[in-house]
Amino acid sequence: MTYDAERALELLRAGSGQAAAVFRNGQEQAIEHVVEGRGRLLVVQRTGWGKSFVYFIATRLLRDAGHGPTLLVSPLLSLMRNQIAAAERMGIRARTINSDNEADWDGIEGELGADTVDVLLISPERLSNARFQANVLGPAAGRIGLLVVDEAHCISDWGHDFRPQYRRLERIVRTLPANMRLLATTATANNRVVDDLQSVLGPNLAISRGDLHRPSLQLQTIQLPSQADRLAWLAERLPTLEGSGIIYALTVRDAVQVAEWLRSRGVNVEAYTGETGERRPKLEDDLLRNRVKALVATTALGMGFDKPDLAFVIHYQAPGSVVAYYQQIGRAGRALERAHAVLLGGDEDADITDYFIETAFPPREEVRSVLDALESSRDGLSLQELTRTVNVRRGRIDKTLLLMSLESPAPIVRTGARWQLTAARLQASFWERAERLTALRREEQLQMKEYASLTTGQMDFLIRALDGETSTIESQQDPMPLPVDVDPMLVQQAVGFLRRNNVQIAPRQQWPTGGMPASGVSGKLATSLQASPGRALCVWGDAGWGDLVRQGKYRDGTFTDELVEACAEMVRNWDPQPTPRWVTCIPSLRHTSLVSDFARRLAAALNLEFIPVLEKTEARPEQKGMANSDHQAWNVDGAFAVRGGVLPTPVLLVDDMVDSRWTFTVAAWLLRSHGSGEVFPLALASSGVAP
Repeated sequence: MTYDAERALELLRAGSGQAAAVFRNGQEQAIEHVVEGRGRLLVVQRTGWGKSFVYFIATRLLRDAGHGPTLLVSPLLSLMRNQIAAAERMGIRARTINSDNEADWDGIEGELGADTVDVLLISPERLSNARFQANVLGPAAGRIGLLVVDEAHCISDWGHDFRPQYRRLERIVRTLPANMRLLATTATANNRVVDDLQSVLGPNLAISRGDLHRPSLQLQTIQLPSQADRLAWLAERLPTLEGSGIIYALTVRDAVQVAEWLRSRGVNVEAYTGETGERRPKLEDDLLRNRVKALVATTALGMGFDKPDLAFVIHYQAPGSVVAYYQQIGRAGRALERAHAVLLGGDEDADITDYFIETAFPPREEVRSVLDALESSRDGLSLQELTRTVNVRRGRIDKTLLLMSLESPAPIVRTGARWQLTAARLQASFWERAERLTALRREEQLQMKEYASLTTGQMDFLIRALDGETSTIESQQDPMPLPVDVDPMLVQQAVGFLRRNNVQIAPRQQWPTGGMPASGVSGKLATSLQASPGRALCVWGDAGWGDLVRQGKYRDGTFTDELVEACAEMVRNWDPQPTPRWVTCIPSLRHTSLVSDFARRLAAALNLEFIPVLEKTEARPEQKGMANSDHQAWNVDGAFAVRGGVLPTPVLLVDDMVDSRWTFTVAAWLLRSHGSGEVFPLALASSGVAP
């Protein structure tokens, strides 16, 4: 069909809300390429360039000419919300099918059947959904006018934000007619990613690649390794910055902790994570309208969030790659002459990114254990049954199943809720891909470490890492860098905050599936025999008390008086009710006196009686060797006994570590079964197994 330049400009001005808007360099050429059906196109342009205008304007022109709807694959629900709002401004009828709007699916499927939907937005995970395949993708496949793959770097084995479900697109693309219009867009594709996308999307893939330089961004790297120093810096500097912005943290725990600290200092911020749930749209709107100074966010707030006047992006911790970093700072300064992008490097960064790298792919022994379990069951196994059979964390089993199911040919297949083996075998390419990606992520981690050490030339470094053109970068430095010093008094206050930031221990209310054979219990745990809510002083190895706990357990063989007093102070502030009248502890055959000595000294500090009424009946493997909840429960089933002396009053139950909570659950059940009052668990540290 023929491209209508006048209509395209009219749509740009309607969508942008600017009567004098003109196309940016490359935008109109990309729209024309798609509309006239010149072949598949990959657009690599910096964040804020306006990639969404390309596919929305192309969609409107194609629909006006009688073509079918656009299928838009996007990685984040927050991205979908922004895109739907932008589409509506151009008169485009956009709908989304996702896990949050299940009640609307029937109506949307009906609209698709009646051809009244212009754009259907889905996540890549939806491509794996049987209902979607049967009710939407199958019937609509022959009518799709344009397939858009947004954030296309996610397809790539080299992509920094690899999502396994994107691999289904490769199979879909292979089945598309040669003349099917396909547009892929991304802001973060280096040469390796582009090469990989060409192999997936087609060897004749045309590429539109623009300048990645962002002159409005004032980049700065500040070395503040301790969490207390970084918290102090944020509390001092954030109120001095104009506008509002984003503070990125690597984990949910850190995002929540930073937000709590800043609020305690009178700074209006909110945490935004994968656990924020229904509050996400409101928090996004609060930031858009400058009702908050900042959102302290994980990568849950990333691609697609569009606030042109975002004034700063600060990284409390360094992400795992320069590519991810460029993507995140690209949120700032789109419509400002100057915006800050500051990286605060931390001591814990490497440990967290190591965890992400090491858990990205299952090791061979875990894959083998899952395959062996499936082979032993002719009718297949559900995820729950596999969790009971295999000593692997449930989430890792789920990911192992997903990754194997995406192989072609796949060695396993899901039928209903059960997984079964197929005639195919897991190919060597599975492991080759895992090894290649792991090696790449190690390289990216080192590259990010190098960036964090820079004092000048940050933008040049980033663009070179993205294989972009650096000739347009001006050499002058930020004329007004943010101060790097921190107030010693604020640092001390941050240390105090971290040491008060203890962890709640929620009681378990249900025995594991299949019950506890040695104890003869199953199903719901009677309320009268449950533990009460408890507390852990800190997270293992974390700032505050975590390092001191680790030193006591593994270096000194005893916990310091400082930790005793810290726990006593925690109990006083906690003030559990009814008030505990005595103290007991979890016994150990490995470290016979470590916990009991600490519990005795804690009892003295609280003026309570210490009575060691529990005994370990037999040696069991360490709980940290038990990978999932069921196996952790069975590992302590029958491992303890009560030897008498239980008082019929509330008690503090002390241990050094808490992870699955099954040790506390079983010990509390025993104590209450023998007549104790309420049992309040107290641990020195929570394991913090996963960030």
